[in-house]
Amino acid sequence: MTASDLAGELKVIAFDVFGTVVDWHGGIRAEVERMLPGVDGSAFALGWRAGYAPAMQAVMARIAAGEGGFTLVDELHLHILDDVLRDFGAQERLDRDGRRELNTAWHRLPAWPDAVQGLARLKARYTICTLSNGNIGLLTEMAKRAGLPWDCILSAEVFKAYKPDPRVYLGAAGVFNVAPTELMLVAAHADDLAAARACGLRTAYVERPLEFGPGRPKDVTPNPDNTFHARDILALARQLGC
Repeated sequence: MTASDLAGELKVIAFDVFGTVVDWHGGIRAEVERMLPGVDGSAFALGWRAGYAPAMQAVMARIAAGEGGFTLVDELHLHILDDVLRDFGAQERLDRDGRRELNTAWHRLPAWPDAVQGLARLKARYTICTLSNGNIGLLTEMAKRAGLPWDCILSAEVFKAYKPDPRVYLGAAGVFNVAPTELMLVAAHADDLAAARACGLRTAYVERPLEFGPGRPKDVTPNPDNTFHARDILALARQLGC
């Protein structure tokens, strides 16, 4: 099957957001350096992000044990922030309101330079949506600030499970009443794409070599298991004939 045939089968394109569509490292670094002068904003951003996966895993373990409900990513970020502030010896520099303001930096992340134009071109042919662990309120404010032209904002919040749980990927197909093969996930993360493929979705890898900052470049070697591989979202749009 040719790339053109595959493109013709697609009806919905869903996007991972953090790192794929927006620059979380650059955005968080800038906000940390604004609010906490003298703190290494890059290291702080990396430390904050490092707590994300373990926090989600702990929530899902509690749910499985019947010991709690789903937790929004905004709340997870706030809990992780307290730990990172302690790690950097900055816990006394922000009061409760200051910590909440810094926490909403995740709502204010800048789009990668290609994102808005690329999404607009894809939107002309396909339904485009988020498929992120970020909560709906976070993703909505981010979209308004960054000008991201989503048709729909889908979040793990809808399915009460975080990616890579199959309920998220298959739930997205269910929302739009399409077969998994008619839905494609676009992400800059191999594990996210592998989980989507296991559920029958098409996948597209978008290179974000500087996702973790210039000091930690990523390996963006193509994986033949992905349906498409593109330098950025605008290049993906061109591959799909948009």
